[in-house]
Amino acid sequence: MLKITKLIFTGMLFLAAGCQQKQGDRIISSAVPEAALDKTSQIIDLHTKEQMTPHTLLKAISHQSMVIVGEKHDNPSHHVIEQWLLEQLATLRPQGSIILEMITTDQQEAVKDIEVGLKGHPYIRERRIQELLNWNTGWPWPLYRAMIISSLQADAPVLAGNISEDEVTEFYASRVRPAGNSSQQPAVIEKMSQLIVEMHDGQICCQQVASMLAVQQQRDHFMAQQLLKAPKPALLIAGAFHAAGNLGVPLHLRDLAPDQQPVVVMLGEKGMNITLAEADYIWYVDAVTP
Repeated sequence: MLKITKLIFTGMLFLAAGCQQKQGDRIISSAVPEAALDKTSQIIDLHTKEQMTPHTLLKAISHQSMVIVGEKHDNPSHHVIEQWLLEQLATLRPQGSIILEMITTDQQEAVKDIEVGLKGHPYIRERRIQELLNWNTGWPWPLYRAMIISSLQADAPVLAGNISEDEVTEFYASRVRPAGNSSQQPAVIEKMSQLIVEMHDGQICCQQVASMLAVQQQRDHFMAQQLLKAPKPALLIAGAFHAAGNLGVPLHLRDLAPDQQPVVVMLGEKGMNITLAEADYIWYVDAVTP
């Protein structure tokens, strides 16, 4: 079961660096990551089909109580943009909370301790942060280090956006999906199951699909609950499928609190076709080599 659990933890990551420098293993943060403002990138308001600048996007989402940013986990530019967004949003209004898919419930206490430590000793060594977090190597640290540390150094609390490995094992075995009219529509279940099969090149049995579907939807449901409970404005950073309005967290929010809907900023790659059903805004950057 441990092997299967790790497959879910790492395999589901890719469904959908460096804006800091390291000197003596200490973090030195740059004010505005250049890649976030790359003139070859393109931001589109999917409601109007009009192009936007990074700063007009910031202004558009700054008044929203819940913002979801969807990433492709292996694209370094996406992590640079995320760091830029969370830092710049905080300059426009106080940030209430930051919710990260990369942090699980059993890491929450360690996160709180690190946040306190960073306020008193802003140069805690990177290796020590990884040790304290018991960092899951399924999330490559070189890709996530700058965004994670920037989040931990922010004034807003960082909250877990993911269930624990024990919970993953439990949901994988039980195949229990969360209740909800929107999230349990046959079209949603069919599409998510299809994506899981495609991700595994068709080399997966029906029982495994049902187990992985349960885990994915329980994660989405948990993220939705965290968004509702979190101090506002809340920013959730998660994988693209978790963020997608037609498949992920927004559907579970619709089930839990129909009157509280998020705005979704999807980070994509050139050549993708992201629609209004999936997001409110799309930020296209160059694709990475698989």
